[in-house]
Amino acid sequence: MVSEVAKDWVFEVACTGPADRGPAVRAEVNAGTRGWAGLRGMTTIDVYSPAADDACDPFNDDGAGPLFIAMVAFGTRDALQAALETAPLGARIAEASPGLAYTCTAFERHAYPVAGEAKPAPLRARFSYVVRYHKPAEDEAAFIRNYVDTHPPTLATLPGIRSVMCYFPLPIAAQGLAAADYIIGNEVAFDSVAAFNTAMQSPVRQELRRHFHEFPPFSGINTHFPMNRRRLVG
Repeated sequence: MVSEVAKDWVFEVACTGPADRGPAVRAEVNAGTRGWAGLRGMTTIDVYSPAADDACDPFNDDGAGPLFIAMVAFGTRDALQAALETAPLGARIAEASPGLAYTCTAFERHAYPVAGEAKPAPLRARFSYVVRYHKPAEDEAAFIRNYVDTHPPTLATLPGIRSVMCYFPLPIAAQGLAAADYIIGNEVAFDSVAAFNTAMQSPVRQELRRHFHEFPPFSGINTHFPMNRRRLVG
């Protein structure tokens, strides 16, 4: 049983497109997102970029993933909602890099304790495995309950694990950008790709795979992307 959960509220901007656009668009987002630091109630901004090709999950290989993910966190749901409903973030993002595809999804984010700790530690590790489950599911609520009951407590026992987080989508929209069709998101963080690879070879990874096969029925895709995280603000 998970002993304590820390909560915050975030919006995720994910950008997809041709790989050769990656360096330029990441330079743009690294510069542009600092302008979001003035959003009321904002606490942190993290930008994720595709990690090196040597990350290895024995059960999944979904490629490099988005060109970037920007994750902007707030201390309250009200602050998140105000930022998305009153600031024209979506339009600004889409205008900055035409020809690319964007989604902007609001979440309640839960952080869980790892490695026997009583409380979740702050997100500091630089390598993240970003996982998303997409609709549809026969019973989304049952799927989410099963996932939360089985996955975070087991993920917390992976060797070298530093952070475990789940992302619960919220019905809050950004002006100018559609939300992704997620059921739930997950993120685990490690100090390095090497530490992640070691964890993926452990018996715990085998147990997580057994959990996957016992999930309530769903027919959407699930994606797993190795990414490097950089904290820009906070």
